Amino acid sequence: MSEPVIRRTERADFVASSDPALQASADRGEVNLLSYRELYHLWERQQWSVQDIDFSRDRVDWHERISPDERFQRMYGLSSFFVGEQRVTAELGPMMRAAPTEDMRIFLATQIADEGRHVAFFDRFYSEVGIFEAEGVQERLAEAEAQVNPSFYELFDEMLRERVDRLASEPEDLEALVEAVTIYHMVLEGMLALTGQHFIIAYNEEQGTLPGFVEGFSNVARDEHRHVAFGSRFLREMAERDERYRTAISRTLEKVAPVAEQVLRPHWYEEGMPLFGYSLGEVRAFALKALERRLKAIGLVAVS
Repeated sequence: MSEPVIRRTERADFVASSDPALQASADRGEVNLLSYRELYHLWERQQWSVQDIDFSRDRVDWHERISPDERFQRMYGLSSFFVGEQRVTAELGPMMRAAPTEDMRIFLATQIADEGRHVAFFDRFYSEVGIFEAEGVQERLAEAEAQVNPSFYELFDEMLRERVDRLASEPEDLEALVEAVTIYHMVLEGMLALTGQHFIIAYNEEQGTLPGFVEGFSNVARDEHRHVAFGSRFLREMAERDERYRTAISRTLEKVAPVAEQVLRPHWYEEGMPLFGYSLGEVRAFALKALERRLKAIGLVAVS
């Protein structure tokens, strides 16, 4: 008898991050967020290597088991992650320099390393599985960019970059940092990335496909939960510190969340079409529930 599918969002190493979305007690406003130093120590214990992953089965699956139509659909999610990881790696530097304490800066330095490793993971997957014919990471990124929808670029290249550019010129602008963390950690990583990872990993496990990818992508998701835990703690502290920061979080979410929801909808999507075995409504509900728990932990949503 085969082993039951492991629901990756219930894994102990994910829960260890203290991401509020993985704590049912967050619905009651009872969360235990790790300190910045504890998150750094967790990063040290959760290291992994892109070069250790075996993609030999994945190459066979991609070219022989997965149909051309399904490969086309899968490309949207895979390409969004590949391009997204590259984008955020470039934006983290000003955020790290603007962080007001050394413990925050130390943790954000680990996140820069994580995001670079994620780009390397996707690039090796695309290259060794033979998904793109292009040679070189820049060329493969260019091919991946053609797969994502316009809302993706609005979110990354306009909304996030505008805040990061403000921080680059005025690193003491804490309101800009609050807005950037809201977009980056709550929306890009929390609402979009971890939602996609949940469904993509579960679908591949259920189908028995791409085992090397699942191993590496699970490591990426573990990193993302740790990053989101940092963002939750930072935003809670800032919301408690000054009402204008609480207002900045709410204002930013009101502008960004509708665009983020469109990123969940592939440009080729037709009403009723399943996404990795689930409806678009189920995917959105998962994303919004996770966001709600994190906002309760921050103190922006009343607890039930």
